[in-house]
Amino acid sequence: MTKSSIKPRARDLGLPFSGQPGPNNAITDVAGVKVGFTTLTDPKLNLRTGVTAIIPREDQNNPQPVWAGQYSLNGNGEMTGTHWINDAGYFLGPVCITNTHAVGMVHHGATRWMIDRYQDYFVNEHAWAMPVVAETYDGVLNDINEPHVTSAHATQALNSTSSGPVEEGSVGGGNGMICYEFKGGTGTSSRLIEIEGETYTVAALVQANHGIRPWLNILGKPVGKLITEDRLQEQETGSIIVVLATDAPLSGLSLRQMAKRATIGIGRGGSPGGNSSGDIFLAFSTANASPVAQKNAALVSRLELNNEFLDPLYLAAVESIEESVINALVAGEDVETFKPAGKICRAIDHKILERLFK
Repeated sequence: MTKSSIKPRARDLGLPFSGQPGPNNAITDVAGVKVGFTTLTDPKLNLRTGVTAIIPREDQNNPQPVWAGQYSLNGNGEMTGTHWINDAGYFLGPVCITNTHAVGMVHHGATRWMIDRYQDYFVNEHAWAMPVVAETYDGVLNDINEPHVTSAHATQALNSTSSGPVEEGSVGGGNGMICYEFKGGTGTSSRLIEIEGETYTVAALVQANHGIRPWLNILGKPVGKLITEDRLQEQETGSIIVVLATDAPLSGLSLRQMAKRATIGIGRGGSPGGNSSGDIFLAFSTANASPVAQKNAALVSRLELNNEFLDPLYLAAVESIEESVINALVAGEDVETFKPAGKICRAIDHKILERLFK
C-alpha cells in the first residue's frame, strides 16, 4: 500500500477501541497471512466491484491444510467449501471474496491458481481443489448482472497478495458495498493477547455490506440516529463476510466456536442479522502446519489450546471484528448509486465522529 493510498482509520479519529492491536492493526499481523485486491471501477459502465484475496499461510508452493471452523448467523449468502470445513475442520488453498454473481468465476480463477501453484500435487496425485469463495451483493452501486468479474481477476488478486498494511473501504470485493446505508466495503483489525506467557494474534477482515441506518451504534453511541440524511433503504438487504485468522493452536471445533463470536462482533455495531442478510463467518489458524492428509502419517499429533483458556481469544475476535466494520465505514467515500440511479451513497462524516468521541 502506497503512502498516497493511506486513509485515516477509526483510531485516527479518536475512537477509543478496547484491546491492543498488532503493528498493522490488520489481518496480516498473523504471520504468513497475505491480502491482495483486484478493484474494478468505471462509472461509464456502472462498474464498481472486484475481488479480495487472502492467502492464509506461507506454504512454499507445497499444499498444507489450514485448520478452520465456520458459522452462519443468517444464511442468505454463499461461502464455498464450508461443507468440507464443517466435516474435516480444515481447508486447502486461498479465501476470496467478491460479489454475489461472480462466485463462479472467482472459484474458477482460484482453482486455476491452486493448480498452477501446487503443480506437482495436482499432476502426480488425485488432488482436488476446493477454494473458499464468499460474496455479498453490490447491485445498488454496481451493475451486478453484467459479467464484469472474470477468473483472471481472481488470479490477479491472488498474485497481488502481500503482508503489511491492508487497504480498506472501496477496494477488491468491498468496492461496491454499503454498510448501515453509508459507503462500506473492506475493513480489518487485529488484537494481541497473552495466554500462559505466550502471545497470540487474533485478526479479522470483513466485507461489510449490512445494516440500516437506525441500527448503527459505534462504541455505544447511536450514530445512525444522529445522522439521518441521505438514507437509501428502509429494510436490510445486504450481508457481511467475516474472516478471522489466528496463530493460536486451535482445533476445528474451537475455531468454529471462535467463528460464532463474529455474531457478537457485528452485533456490537447494531445489526440483528436481517432476514435478507448473509452473515457468514470463517475462522482459521495458521498453527500446526502439516502435509495434506493423503501424504501424512497414520498417527498424527498437534498442539491445541485447552478450551478453558480461550476466553481471551473470543474477546479478541469480537473486538477486532467490531473495529474492522468501523474501519470499513471510515474508509468510505461518496458514490453515486446505480439502482436506483441518481442517489448518493454517502461516506460517514469524520467530523461528526471526531466530535462524538472527543
